[in-house]
Amino acid sequence: MSASENIALVRRFYESRVAPEVFQEVMDPELVWDITPGFPGGRVYHGPESVGRDFFGPLMENFETFYPVGDEYFADGDGHVFALGYYHAVGRRGASGDARFVHVWTVRDGRLVKLQQVSDSLVVDRVINS
Repeated sequence: MSASENIALVRRFYESRVAPEVFQEVMDPELVWDITPGFPGGRVYHGPESVGRDFFGPLMENFETFYPVGDEYFADGDGHVFALGYYHAVGRRGASGDARFVHVWTVRDGRLVKLQQVSDSLVVDRVINS
């Protein structure tokens, strides 16, 4: 796939607000989901099922709303897409905030095979605990 096609794939994922049907369609069965330490659920997950069950399941218990918004996208010739954006979050107690992130995606054969995430975990913690 071209760099622009790779960007379109990542953009589609964000614009779906992590819709389950889009998640299943774009994620590779060998997905590696690397969430920065300090972020809720921060560790490495393997496979879409683990990401859904072990990352998003516990994460979403803390939020009424939580989804990524991509602002800027860049791609290289090696299948990487760099996304700058933020997570929009509304906590169970009513607090809200936007936590900036940098995502580095690896695309192979039209599927997302790896995410490396860095985010402002302080903002997320404040939304959860305020």
